[in-house]
Parts: sequence; C-alpha cells; structure tokens
Amino acid sequence: MPLPILLNRRTRELYFELDGELYHTPWDGIAAAAYPFDTVGLYTGGMRHAALEVLLHRYGHPEEQVVINLGSPISKSLEMQLGFWEYLRAYMDNGPWFDEHGRHSESPAFNQSLLDVRKRRGQWTRLQWRDIKEQYAANGGRNYLSASDVALLLGGALHAPINALQNLTYAIAKRRARTQWPALVRERLRADGPTSRLVDLEQHP
Repeated sequence: MPLPILLNRRTRELYFELDGELYHTPWDGIAAAAYPFDTVGLYTGGMRHAALEVLLHRYGHPEEQVVINLGSPISKSLEMQLGFWEYLRAYMDNGPWFDEHGRHSESPAFNQSLLDVRKRRGQWTRLQWRDIKEQYAANGGRNYLSASDVALLLGGALHAPINALQNLTYAIAKRRARTQWPALVRERLRADGPTSRLVDLEQHP
C-alpha cells in the first residue's frame, strides 16, 4: 500500500514517496496546474475529466522531478479541482480547524464532532431509522413508509460490514503511514520537531 501524499503545515511542505524515494516541494512557490481533458471509449462514450497536478523533486537530487495528481481526475470537473485546491490552500494558510459556518477557528470542536459522526458504526442506519420515525409521527402512522425508505434502511444494514472493513483498512493505513516515512519527515511532523524545510537542507547541508 503506497504512502499518502503528506502536507506539513509546520514546515509548509508537501511530501511524496515513490519506490522508496522521498520527493518534496515547498508550499510557498509550489508549481501546480489544473486542466480539463476528455476521453472517448467504445463503451463509455465521451467523458470529461480534470486533473490537479503538482511538481516535486527527489530529495538530494533536484534534477529528478515527478508530476503527481493530488487526487483522481476521473469524472472530476475543473471547478471541483479548483475547489479542492482552494481547500488545500485554506488548510495550509489558515489551519485545519473551522466552525459550522466555514470560518477559521482556534478550536477543533466542530471538526471533531464531524469525525465522531463518521466513526460511529451503523450511523447511516440510525439516521435513516430516525427519519422513518419522524415521518411516522408526522403522518399519524398512516402511509408514512415508502419503498425508498425500506431500500435505504436495508441497504444501510447490508453495507454495515463493508463500512466496518473500510474503517479498519483506513486505520491500518494511517498507523502504517506514521512509521514508514523517513526520519527526516517523521521528526518534522512532531509538534516539537525542527521547522527547517527539506529544500533548506539541500541548499545548506
């Protein structure tokens, strides 16, 4: 399983691992491009996609460069990719925490509440069951249950094991990522770690 693309707000850098080699770029002055393109297939017809790419170089070998996608370009619009870039920019410049209105916050409370909802097992099924009970009360117990309600409720129950497996896989991937990065990266992820950028180390070893 490949390591994830990593953004470091403390040193304002982006890290990427490829075949055991570390690639990086400073966030300030990062070279990025977003552009749309089309594909045509025999069975899919014409499809519009959009890519969001950044340029990085190998640590210690600035002449070796790679261009990577910050996300899958498939079925993405240019507007979606530009919005994602703005999200990354806001994260790097303003911080990871925000309130219910999308404004910068010094407290992680609202973000944590969203994560707590995501982590609850069977959350989708409980939400659907709550909606059914509200419809039951609003209609006095008559003609309140639709076919879509039943399908969504059963679908949520059937997908619960899949969601649990997804959460487990994600947890394992996060745990592995913390230990597989080179020491240069791991120490810069610590709250008390060095704030020097890798590009600074290359220029002033």
